[in-house]
Amino acid sequence: MRHSGLFTWRQVSLALLGSASALALAHSAHAQEADEEGEDLRQDVVVVEGIRGSLVEATDIKRNAQGVVDAITNEDMGKFPDTNLAESLQRITGVSINRQNGEGSEVTVRGFGPGFNLVLLNGRQMPTAFLEGGAPSSRSFDFGNLASEGIAAVEVYKTGLASIPTGGIGSTLNIKTARPLDAPGLRYSVGAKGVYDNSVTNLGDTELTPEISGIFSNTFGDDKFGVALVGSYQERDSGFAQVGTTSGWRGAFLGAENNWGTLPQPPNDTQVTNRPGPNDIYSTPQNVNYSLTNVNRERINGQATFQYSPNSNFTATLDYFYTQNKVATERSDMSVWFNHGDVTSGWTDGPIASPLFYNEDFGDLGTDLSMGGAKYATKAENQSIGLNLDWQATDRLSFTFDAHSSSAENGQDSPYGTSSVISTADFELRTQAVDFTKDIPVLEIGFQDPFTGIDPSRMISTGSVFSNSYIKTEIDQFQVNGRYELDRFIDSVDFGVSATNNKVRSAFANAQRDTWGGVGTADDLPDDIFKRVNIAENFDQFSGAGQTQKEFFVFDFDRMVDIIDSAGDPFNEACGGDGVCRSDDFLIDRRIEEESYAGFFEVSKDFDIGLMPANITAGLRYEKTDITSPSQVTTPTGTQWVAANEFGLIGLDNPDNVVVQEFTGEYDYWLPAIDFRLEPRDDVVLRASYSKTLTRPGYADIAGGLSVAQIFRVDGGNGTNGNTNLRPFLSENFDLSAEWYYNDLGSYVSAGYFRKDVENFIGSGVVTQTPFEVYTPFGGERYNAAVAAVGDDIGAIRQWIFENADPSTFEITGTDSSGNFTGNIFGVPGEDPLLTFDIATPVNQEDATIDGWEFAWQHFFGDSGFGFIANYTIVDGDVAFDNNQVPSSGDPQFAVTGLSDSYNLIGFYDKDGLQARIAYNWRDKFLTSTVGVSGTPNNPLYVEDYGQIDFNVSYEVYDGVTLFVEGINVTDETSRTVGRTPAYVNFATQTGSRYNIGARYTF
Repeated sequence: MRHSGLFTWRQVSLALLGSASALALAHSAHAQEADEEGEDLRQDVVVVEGIRGSLVEATDIKRNAQGVVDAITNEDMGKFPDTNLAESLQRITGVSINRQNGEGSEVTVRGFGPGFNLVLLNGRQMPTAFLEGGAPSSRSFDFGNLASEGIAAVEVYKTGLASIPTGGIGSTLNIKTARPLDAPGLRYSVGAKGVYDNSVTNLGDTELTPEISGIFSNTFGDDKFGVALVGSYQERDSGFAQVGTTSGWRGAFLGAENNWGTLPQPPNDTQVTNRPGPNDIYSTPQNVNYSLTNVNRERINGQATFQYSPNSNFTATLDYFYTQNKVATERSDMSVWFNHGDVTSGWTDGPIASPLFYNEDFGDLGTDLSMGGAKYATKAENQSIGLNLDWQATDRLSFTFDAHSSSAENGQDSPYGTSSVISTADFELRTQAVDFTKDIPVLEIGFQDPFTGIDPSRMISTGSVFSNSYIKTEIDQFQVNGRYELDRFIDSVDFGVSATNNKVRSAFANAQRDTWGGVGTADDLPDDIFKRVNIAENFDQFSGAGQTQKEFFVFDFDRMVDIIDSAGDPFNEACGGDGVCRSDDFLIDRRIEEESYAGFFEVSKDFDIGLMPANITAGLRYEKTDITSPSQVTTPTGTQWVAANEFGLIGLDNPDNVVVQEFTGEYDYWLPAIDFRLEPRDDVVLRASYSKTLTRPGYADIAGGLSVAQIFRVDGGNGTNGNTNLRPFLSENFDLSAEWYYNDLGSYVSAGYFRKDVENFIGSGVVTQTPFEVYTPFGGERYNAAVAAVGDDIGAIRQWIFENADPSTFEITGTDSSGNFTGNIFGVPGEDPLLTFDIATPVNQEDATIDGWEFAWQHFFGDSGFGFIANYTIVDGDVAFDNNQVPSSGDPQFAVTGLSDSYNLIGFYDKDGLQARIAYNWRDKFLTSTVGVSGTPNNPLYVEDYGQIDFNVSYEVYDGVTLFVEGINVTDETSRTVGRTPAYVNFATQTGSRYNIGARYTF
C-alpha cells in the first residue's frame, strides 16, 4: 500500500518520525513508514531540494498518511517556503491566518480559530503565552515567535485518531525540528537578509533591518552520536495606520427607542435626515480615532539536539528549544468623542439604517480634541527541554518514552508596561463632523472663534493609563507509547498513556490617572514638545483619505513622562518620581492548574477488498482533566465622574482591596476514532473517518473570580466571572475524501467533505447585578438639580455641580481653556443610585454543526520546471448571526465565529538553480465577534474579505550559494472590521508591503 516518493534530506533528517515525535503521532501511517525504513534511508539518501522537492515530500506525507493530513516542508536546509510559519500554513487547503503587525500570527483551520487548534513541537504539547489586553487568557499559539529557518516541517492533522493527542477540534499541528542521526555527516547552512518594510508610518523612518540564521548538523563515532545546532536573529521595523470607532457604537437601537445616544424622537428630529423608522436598527458612534503605530521586533531562536544510537534498536534524543521575541511599540493618535447632544445626522433606508454623516456642535462650552501618545514593550520567551528514548525491544514489540518540561512567558519589557497612553487635549473644539460614506470615517473639525486650526499653545495634559499584563504557562508532560506487531487478524496494536500538568498564571495591573478633564493649564506643557505631522497621508489606500483632517500633534513620550512625573503642582509625580509608570502590583492575579491523564488503544489491519488494498484503523482514547483555579481580584470602593463622558471606579489599584478565592472542576471523556482507507486503483486513495475530539475552554472562561472594568458609562459597568465547571468543546467528526495522484511527478487532485457536530459552545450568561456598595454620580440628587438649573448639557451640568454642590463630594484639579473647572465628581452613598454591573459568566449552552468542502489541485508541467497549486475551501455552519436582532430584543446571540471560504492560487518555477513562486491568498468576510468593541452584546464585528499577493525568487549563483528576494503584500492591501453594514467601521487598517533580499550558503 505504500507509494515511495522522492525523499529529501529534510524528510529523513528532520522529521523525527521514530524519535521524539513517537508519542501518539508516531503511530500515524507516515511515522510507521519512517520507523520501518529509517535504517535504510540513513545509508541511501536521495537529495531533492527546492520548491518541487518540498511539494513532492508534502504530497508523500498526504498520500501515505492515515486520515486527512496536509503538510508544509522546508525547501532546503534552513529554508522554509515563507519567512513566517503561519504565512506558509495558509497555503494549505482549509487553513487561514490572523495577522499581527502585518505578519502571520495565528491559524484558523476549517473555520475553527486559534484556540481550537492544538500545537505540538516534535509531538509534544506546547505551552502558549499570547498577550492580550487585561489579564491574558488565550490558548492561541503565536507562530510569530518562531523563526522558520530551524523548522523541518509542519504537519496538519485534520482528522482524529485515538493515538493523536486531543485538544484541537479544528486540527492538531505538529512542528518538526532537526534530528542529526537521520542524515549522517556534516551539513550546515548560513543565511543573511535585509528587510525593508514599507508599513512603517511617518512617525519614523523606513530602514533596512538585518536577519541572520545558521544551522549545523554532524555525526560522529560511526554515526552513533549526532548533534544539531540552529540559531537565528531577526530584527524588523513595521507599522500600521488605523482609523475607526475604536470605542464602539452606542446601541444597536430600534428607531422607537429613547435612551442616551439615540436619535431624537419626532417631532424633535428636525436635524435628522431620513430618520430610521420605529422598527429599523441603527447605532451611533461613540468616538472616531486616527492612530499611527510603529513596531520594532527583535526575535532570537535557538535549538540544540543531541542523539545517541549504539545500534539500530535504540536511540536516545535530548533536545532544547528556545525563542525570545521582543516587541517595542510607539503610537500617536487623535480622537474626538460624541456626547450625543446637538447632533445633525443622515441615514440610509432600513431595515438596518447606516449613518451617512454624524455631526455634533458643542456650543460655546466646547469639548476636547484628544491627542495621545503611547510607548511600551513586551518580551515573550519560550523554552522546552525534552528527552526521548526509542527502543525496539523485540522484532514485534517497541516502546517510546518521552518527557519534556516547557514554558512560555510573556510580559512587560518597559517602564511603561505592556500598554500605555498619555493623553493631551485642545479644549477649544466646537464642532466635529464625520462622513461615513467612504472607506474610512472622514473627520472634519471646527474650533471656537477665533481659532482656525490646531495650536501647541492650547494643548493641556489630561489622563494616562499604564497597563501591565503578564502570562506564564508551564507544561510538564510524560508519555509512554508502545506497538506490538502481529501477523494474524490484526496487523498491529498501538497503546500508550500520558500525564500532562499545565500551570497557568495570568495577571494584570493598571496605573490609571483619570484626569481626562485636564490637569493644570496649557502653560504647563512646552510648545516645542509637540511636532506637527500629516496623519492623512498614511491612509492613502483608502477612499476619503484626501478629505479628512490632515494634521495632528505627536510628542516625545519620554519627555512627556518627565513632565507629568515632576514634583509639585499640577502633576505631583504622576509616576512616583522615578519614571517607572507601570505598576507591578498585580491586583488581578489568576492561577489555573490543569492535570490531564490520557490513555489510548488502537488497532490497525491491512486487507484487500477484491483486488483493492484497504486499511482500517480503530481505537479508543480516554481523557480526564482536573482543574484548580485560585484567583486574586480587587473590589472597588467608590466611583468618580472625571470628564464629560468618562466615569471610573476607585480602589481597583489598592492592594488593601484584594480578595482571594479558589474554584475547582473536572471532566472526563471516552473518544472513539475509526479511519478507513481504500485504493481502488494504484493512483487513487479514498478515505472515510469518524472520530470524537475535544478542545478545552479558554483560560479566561475557567479562571475563577469576579473582575470589573475600571471605566463605566452612564448606564453602568461591565464585569466577568469565570467558571471552572465548564465542559470542553466536544466534536463528533465525519470526513470523506478522494485523492487522485495522476502522475509520478507529484501532481494530484483531491476533494473532501467534512462535518463537525460540536457540543458545549460557550455562551455568556449576562446578569445585571450590584455586587459592590458603590454609587454612580450620574442621576442622583446633585445631577437632577443641575439638569433643572442648566438643562441637559453635560459640560454645564458638571460646572453647576462644581459651583453649587457640597465641596466634599468633588475635587477640582484645574480649569480648561474656556475657564470651566476640571476635576472629579464622586458618587455619594445614600444620595446617588447604586452602580449596576452587567456581569458576564461563561456557560455551556449551545451546539452547532459546521461542515464544508476542500478542493485541491497540484500540477507539474513535466520537466519544464513550471507548476501550480490551486485550492478552495467552503465552510458553513447552521448557526449564523442575525443582524436584525438588537440587544433590547432578546438575550445575547450565539453564533460560530471565524467561518469563511478561502482559496489559494500559487504559480511556481523550479529548474536549473532558479526558483520562483507567486502566491495569492484570499479569505472571505467572516464574523469575528458577536460583542461590540465596547462590550455590548449583539453588536457583531465582521472582518471584510482580504486577499494578498506574495512572491519569492532565488537563484543559485554558485554551488551552494543562493541569492534571493521576497515580497509580502506587494499590492499594499488594507483590512477593515465593520459592524452590521460596511458603514459601521470599527477598524480600518493600512499596513504596507515588505521586501527581503539576501543570500544563503548551504553545504
